[in-house]
Amino acid sequence: MIFRDFPCEQAEGVMLAHTLKLPSATFKKGRSLSAADIKLLREAGVAAVSGARLEPDDLDEDQAAAALAKMLSSEHLAPRIAHAGRCNLHAQESGIFVVDGDVIDRINHVDEAITLGTLAPFTPVRKGQVVATIKIIPFAVGKDRIAVCKDLIAAAPPLRLAPLMPHKVALIMSESSATTPSILDKTLAVTQSRIEALGSHLSLELRCKHDSGAIAAALDQARAAGCELILISGAAVTKDRGDVVPSAIVELGGEISHFGMPVEPGNMLLLARIGSVTVINLPGCARSRRMNGLDWLLARLLAGLPVGGGEIMNMGVGGLIRSAHDEGEGEATKPRVGAIVLAAGRSTRMGERNKLLCKIDGVPLVSMVVAAARASQCSQVMVVTGFEAARVEEALAGSPVSFTHNPAFAEGMSSSLRCGLKALPRDLDGVLVMLGDMPKITALEIDTLLEVFSPDALAIIVPERDGRRGNPVLWPRRYFAEMCELSGDVGARELLARHAEEVKTVSISSDAIFADVDTPEALLAMEGR
Repeated sequence: MIFRDFPCEQAEGVMLAHTLKLPSATFKKGRSLSAADIKLLREAGVAAVSGARLEPDDLDEDQAAAALAKMLSSEHLAPRIAHAGRCNLHAQESGIFVVDGDVIDRINHVDEAITLGTLAPFTPVRKGQVVATIKIIPFAVGKDRIAVCKDLIAAAPPLRLAPLMPHKVALIMSESSATTPSILDKTLAVTQSRIEALGSHLSLELRCKHDSGAIAAALDQARAAGCELILISGAAVTKDRGDVVPSAIVELGGEISHFGMPVEPGNMLLLARIGSVTVINLPGCARSRRMNGLDWLLARLLAGLPVGGGEIMNMGVGGLIRSAHDEGEGEATKPRVGAIVLAAGRSTRMGERNKLLCKIDGVPLVSMVVAAARASQCSQVMVVTGFEAARVEEALAGSPVSFTHNPAFAEGMSSSLRCGLKALPRDLDGVLVMLGDMPKITALEIDTLLEVFSPDALAIIVPERDGRRGNPVLWPRRYFAEMCELSGDVGARELLARHAEEVKTVSISSDAIFADVDTPEALLAMEGR
């Protein structure tokens, strides 16, 4: 590739390095100049342009990115169309992402022009989620560099998706004088959420005394019921292989595969087998919704990936699980609130433009909304796409967010809300519904709402200024089912009216909660023009 300034008379076929605005046209960066383009440039008095001319042994950025993505694709991973030198790989179904980091490193060392980024190994992903992104840095890369990558990938394919396989799961909870019904009920609810989030079903719950004989009898009952995975939550945490729970497993001819794991929270987990049935003695932290070592182990087991002592002992790097907002030991865990960014609408009042892709200070509106959600204390950001989904995803390329596509976006906002709720994890305490055309919302407004949210309360949190309500709105989990039954293009407005007594308004000092962009005039006003 030759990159330099080209006189106009030599610029036909050159790919522009930068966008050019002419009196009669705008040529975007990356445009391959035609003879007609050269004529317009000369008429505008442009003598030379900066850009790149491909040589015979080059692939342009989109060709190179698409070629690499195709090489990395597999049965459950497929690429989308390359654009601006980037091509993403998407999961074709829910599963666990498996990656060979050494091969990825070798690909990234082939040439600085080639970059490949992936999710972390063993990340649970949903259908449609981006798992890897290829970006070609310059306008082109040599075919020989792509050939080197091809050899590396052919020798050891580095990416695959292990689909989640439904399992029949049992939960055994032992009781002592120290346990209470509320503790057991909470354990049941948390465990059920964990299992269902991974595509399986908790089909049997048993409660028994905390002694090896009673636990062994419960294990026998779960096996007789055809359960493939048995979870045991003991009244007391197991301290030794000779303790109550492992003794019950051994009494039935079972084998202790491994005791302990280098993951915190989750150190005291015990893995065992009785014949073909896997048994996990849960650590105490499994009573909490907070991410812990059990989540890592369940994800692999339910995707059919090998898990034994060796795999567990290799979990130490990254095994100290802490969130950016961790409050420390002994303090209450903050509620887990996910953000849904509704970005599926057709922008009919904007004319031919998609308002979400219109820019303020060079940044697309939807990117500003997503950046605010990511900077807040929301645990996850889910973007619902619909109209021009590929362009919206491209605008958010590189942002660590999740996507779900609403094929029925024309039915209105409620269909996108349903789509987003179904795509989010089921163990969230609440959801913040954000509109993709409100770019003035910042993490400050979002966190102000989160600070007054309580998952145990009924209150729907609504921002307000001078007696006027705005967006976004924070919904507790108990309303999710009703939200999934909404229809039309009014979002959850009907539900707010239905539960007016449960609405709690929070005073916000900014007009950001009202500032949306529906028309060209609103966009100009937002830009300050």
